[in-house]
Amino acid sequence: MNLQSLVEKATQKEHSVVAVAAAEDKEVLAAVGMAVDRGMAEFILFGDKEKIESIMEEGVPHLRSNEAVKIKHAVSPLKAAEMAVKAVRENEAGALMKGNVPTAVILKAVLNKEWGLRTGNVLSHVAAFEVSGFNKLIFVTDAAMNITPDLSQKKQIIENAVSVASSIGVSIPKVAPLAAVEVVNPAMQATLDAASLTLMNQRGQIKDCDVDGPLALDNAISHQAAEHKGIRSEVAGQADILLVPNIETGNALYKSLIYFAKAKVGAVIAGAKAPIVLTSRADSAESKLYSLALAICSVSNN
Repeated sequence: MNLQSLVEKATQKEHSVVAVAAAEDKEVLAAVGMAVDRGMAEFILFGDKEKIESIMEEGVPHLRSNEAVKIKHAVSPLKAAEMAVKAVRENEAGALMKGNVPTAVILKAVLNKEWGLRTGNVLSHVAAFEVSGFNKLIFVTDAAMNITPDLSQKKQIIENAVSVASSIGVSIPKVAPLAAVEVVNPAMQATLDAASLTLMNQRGQIKDCDVDGPLALDNAISHQAAEHKGIRSEVAGQADILLVPNIETGNALYKSLIYFAKAKVGAVIAGAKAPIVLTSRADSAESKLYSLALAICSVSNN
């Protein structure tokens, strides 16, 4: 499985519809164009109709007359976010995508108690990386939402990631709660949480995956490193999901993979009633396409 095969998998799903909040953005519309060209989904674009059509005319003119794309005018990005969230809530769309709107604005709409997409679960960021030298996708969570998750939140973050990984065909994903060392150290909270999560998995409190930790990054993804340390488990050296202990670790790992390793990535926010594509404005159209594919594939698991 790589990100291109993920795109192909998404195109095989029928009747996928994505609501885009504040779609007046060049890279977002480029990604929409790429998705429409592949028959991946239909789109409802919420935002300034005149600006959306102007950007379309300049970069993706074929979308203006394409039946797979509908434009619904919104007087402001705030209103566009509200309208897009309501479209998902009312089952007009199965996934939500952030356009040219601040993250705080769209999340406020998502978390609205009356018409938002709350489930009572923790929302968490799940990123699928295609890294040179690895023959599978590596998932990193949570690099963008939860600052310092406690044990209960980490359990839900794992469950969100397992749901996303399972939706693209990863059977019983292997989860490595990361820490700086492989032994439990009472002075290092990450190791205590990792050990607790491992035990919770063994006792059936975290299902449909294998959890083993604490593991340092090298021992989680390298057979050679794990063998050198004498670590033998179902997860060591072959982790599918890397659970980071805090947002600083996740952010650094995420950006290191992109800028140092030149990895490709697609990411979604999981835990709401529908997957949310919450990419950065700096992300390329290609990355946004991969995120759309991941969201479309994970719709049935929400």
